[in-house]
Order: sequence, then structure tokens, then C-alpha cells
Amino acid sequence: MKISKIGVIGLGNMGMGMVRTLLRERFEVVGFDLNAARMAEAAAAGAMIAADIDQLFHDAETVILSLPTAQHVRGTLAGSHGLLSLGTSPRLVIDTTTSEPDVTRELDVLLRHQGHILIDAPVSGGPAGANSGQLTMMVGGANADVATAMPVLQALAGKITHVGPTGAGHVVKLVNNMLCAAHLLTMSEAVRLAEAADVSAERLIAALNAGSGRSAISEVNYPKWIMNGAFDSGFTMGLMRKDVRLAMALADDKGAELPVARLVGDIWGASIETLDDTADFNRIVTCDPTPDTAPRAGEKS
Repeated sequence: MKISKIGVIGLGNMGMGMVRTLLRERFEVVGFDLNAARMAEAAAAGAMIAADIDQLFHDAETVILSLPTAQHVRGTLAGSHGLLSLGTSPRLVIDTTTSEPDVTRELDVLLRHQGHILIDAPVSGGPAGANSGQLTMMVGGANADVATAMPVLQALAGKITHVGPTGAGHVVKLVNNMLCAAHLLTMSEAVRLAEAADVSAERLIAALNAGSGRSAISEVNYPKWIMNGAFDSGFTMGLMRKDVRLAMALADDKGAELPVARLVGDIWGASIETLDDTADFNRIVTCDPTPDTAPRAGEKS
């Protein structure tokens, strides 16, 4: 399967960053989004624009999906105007959406009947990583299929981990985001405790980052988006709440007992009372719901 032209469906913060990176890496790129302004932005960056999804699937041998939910992915691939309805020659589909593993596995079976390849490669690193080509990718797929996709993956990511067969990437991404959600809450409590005991947040973080208590939250999020009050990571409360819900749904489906994660999920769910879906996800550290409505999540340092 040749990779000469890459289609990108979903030109949000992540998809647009990937378009810019692929163009910089000298791939031909064709984009599609329901938002006309995003389409115009992609065209200005140098991408070709498809009139609709049908045209994009006909034009591009490799297609990257960067969509909000598993249901958007299902519609794009198996809907009435999706890939399966078009009768094209085999396509390589790389799904970077934070999606549902069982939906991914179901779609993989359907696509393989027509000769298509589906790789799940959800990403970490945010818009900055997408724009710089330094994303972290958690990849699910057969060994040969991942090898086929590797030129595209290497253009987009600085770290690539093949974690298992199709669907495994989406499992790992949900676990990753569940941990990130938990670490934001525990770090906010660590800062509150230190400050209550007369140690500044700045000195606490410097010490933690030299010790075993460090995490990406202490090393990156607090210095870059929280301590300075920027709260402009490009990832929203709504997206993180969705990912935490998906992780809890996966636990229910698999019968996994996760009491600590359940508390984390409750806190993130209750935060809708004070932080709407458009707020930066790091603002969870400012959330201070009353005991009558939810567990205490932390407060701004």
C-alpha cells in the first residue's frame, strides 16, 4: 500500500497541527472538516481541500482521523456515506481519536472484509506536539500494518509505542488520561498541603521534580499552564470529562474494580457545576465544590 497523499478528517486543534506537520514533511495533504473556517485555514497552510468525505477517501490512500468521539469515527467509516459504502481500493486508516476500544475492534473487522487497514494511534502532547511533530503515540494494530503506517507515524510523533493489536492503543490512551486526571487532583492537594505548612508551591514543585513524587503534571502542567495562570493548553474540561467517563465505562464493561479511579471520576463529573466544558482542563485545580455537592477537588495555588 503506497503512501503518497494523506487525507486528514477533522481539522480541529490536533488535526490542523498534524496537517501542518505533514506538509512540512513534504507529504501531499488533503483535508476535510464540517467547519468552513477550518477548511480555509488548512487551504492557507497549503493543503488541498476535499468537497466531502467521499472525495477525500477517493483521493487519499492514507487517511488520518482526528474526531471528537467514537460515534463520529463510526459514521465516517461505516455510515451511509462512509468508507465502507464507497467501494474504493484498500485504504490505510489511522485513527488518532480518543475512542472506544470495542468500537475500534468492531470497525477493524468490517474494514478488513474490504481489504482496508485500521490502525488506532491516539496521541498525547496536545496542539503543540501536533504542530511540532513531537506527539506521543500509543499504537494498536497488527505488526505488518503498523510497519506500513510507520512513515506517517514517524512524521507526526517523537515517541511511538506499539502496545498490541487493534484497539489496544485506545485502551492505553484511556488509561493514560485517567491517570492524568488523577494526577491533577493529587497534585492540587499536594500544593494545598505544602502551602498550609508554609512551603511555597514553587519550592515544592522544584523538590518534587527532583524526587520520586514527580509526574508530567508537576513537570509540565504546573509550570507551563497553572502557576502562571495561563490555562491555555488547548485541551478542555469537556474532553477530559469525556475521556474519564470512557475509562469508567471500560472498567464497568471489563468488571475491573477501581475505587480510587471512581473517586477521580466523581470529582471530574461534579466539576461541571463550576467549570463548563470549554474551560481548560487544568482548571480542575481551581475547582472547589462544596461538600454537599461533591468531594473537594482542589483549589488554585
